Amino acid sequence: MSSLVQENLQTVREQMKLACQVSGRQIEDVKMLLATKTVPIEKLEMAMQAGETLFGENKAQELRGKFPLMQQYEQVEWHFIGHLQTNKVKDVVKYVTLIHSVDRLKLGQALHNQLLKENKTMDILVQINTSYETSKFGASPESAIELVEQLSRYVTLNIKGLMTIGKLGATNDETRHCFQLLKSIQAQVKEKDIPRVEMDVLSMGMSGDFKVAIEEGATIIRVGTSVFGQRYLPDEYYWNENVKHDD
Repeated sequence: MSSLVQENLQTVREQMKLACQVSGRQIEDVKMLLATKTVPIEKLEMAMQAGETLFGENKAQELRGKFPLMQQYEQVEWHFIGHLQTNKVKDVVKYVTLIHSVDRLKLGQALHNQLLKENKTMDILVQINTSYETSKFGASPESAIELVEQLSRYVTLNIKGLMTIGKLGATNDETRHCFQLLKSIQAQVKEKDIPRVEMDVLSMGMSGDFKVAIEEGATIIRVGTSVFGQRYLPDEYYWNENVKHDD
């Protein structure tokens, strides 16, 4: 199994390199984040032993369960990439360096309040629903700039860029449009020159569409099944599409 994970990592790295060549980008400008939802500890260790250092979790309870491994591999960096409920904020800020999925003002307020208590700051990305699917979380593209401006007022939050999930089960063209829209919003936010806001990070692309995402400007791709193998439930389940906000 160890060699299989290593082989998969090598394959993804080669595909990343090719996508960068096609789009005239440098491979150093794109990070691969390994999505760890439901992945057993032993597979994560294989990836860590192969030299991978960037991991992302969707669920607060799984993040907590993997904490002993986080302590063992100090060089490893953890991000939170799933839908975050306000009542889970306290758990999540303990473990991660970047939250990809800040999609509403109330979550920003909850994060700010918790971070103030802990005298900490947190890097965040603003999640945008570029596919306009009602089943997906994320701010609408039309409200993106306003949300970034509102979140920028919280001094504990360092806005680093944007995140989106491409349209699940879509054609390459449909997915590409989602990523192009996120890139367009990034440019619009940059133009506004909002104080304390950086727009260097675009988190987009998963196992099925990361090559298109790289071609359209992704700086972080989130891959799981390409490295760890298929899960027993589809991506739609793990991205929490039909769960309502807690607020």
